[in-house]
Amino acid sequence: MQIYLPIAELPVSILTILAMGAAVGFLSGMFGIGGGFLMTPLLIFLGIPPAVAVGTQATQIVASSVTGALAHFSRNSIDFKMGSVLLAGGIFGSLTGIYIFKLLTVIGQIDLAISVVYVGFLSVIGAMMMVESVKAIRAARGGAVAARRGGHHSWIHGLPFKMRFRRSKLYISVIPPILVGYFVGVLSAIMGVGGGFILIPAMIYLLRMPTNVVIGTSFFQIVFVAAVTGILHSVENQAVDIVLGFLLVVGGVIGAQYGVRMAEKLPAEQLRALLAAILLFIGLRLGYDLVVTPNDLYSVVEAQVTR
Repeated sequence: MQIYLPIAELPVSILTILAMGAAVGFLSGMFGIGGGFLMTPLLIFLGIPPAVAVGTQATQIVASSVTGALAHFSRNSIDFKMGSVLLAGGIFGSLTGIYIFKLLTVIGQIDLAISVVYVGFLSVIGAMMMVESVKAIRAARGGAVAARRGGHHSWIHGLPFKMRFRRSKLYISVIPPILVGYFVGVLSAIMGVGGGFILIPAMIYLLRMPTNVVIGTSFFQIVFVAAVTGILHSVENQAVDIVLGFLLVVGGVIGAQYGVRMAEKLPAEQLRALLAAILLFIGLRLGYDLVVTPNDLYSVVEAQVTR
């Protein structure tokens, strides 16, 4: 059964979109990410224009992240104070990202920019996470005990404007969380992602947050940043397809619940390795599409005449 998408201007299978939403929602609940890093490329592979895929994906991110956040709230695994600091930077980052997105759209380079940014970030971050995960798995199998990161003092501890985050057992400057949130907000607007694939490694390895509160706090920040990004895309770029967004939301809400349950059954090291493998695969697939000769070498579009 097919349905016509008014903004994307093409028909799609309802069952295909629902299944995609459920699958990405499952991964979102499992890894504590918005899922946009996977859904946006999938929509592009399906033929959805990249600009519409990015703008619409924010609606699915909000739905799946709200579901995941509520699940982690019931487990008391959210650092609301840290999440609020990350959110402050994220909102300003979203405003910056929307401006960049609009500028690239005007000069006609938004599709290429989205693909290039995805290839770069997914490949680099996926490779880094895979190396770290393999080391952790080998250490666990060998019986080695990793050094506790919480007591390590890095350059971050020398920064001013310190704040105590009791839930995370940290006393650090608010500057790094704000900058991390800002960067994630920019990526959210340009790439149509919640930013969890950046946010989670940053909270673990840069901010040194305990793993048991990282995923829940990530969900909390993603909910509000994705909501702001979706509204701005709708108002400024008219790139949000409501019909497509609704189908993604329905599938995402269902999938996220099962993802949270699955996350409780797998060791953290295996979860990180699986996420790294998915990031690498998507990055390589998009990179291949950038260099392979397309089936249609030319496209015809209606010219805009200004008088």
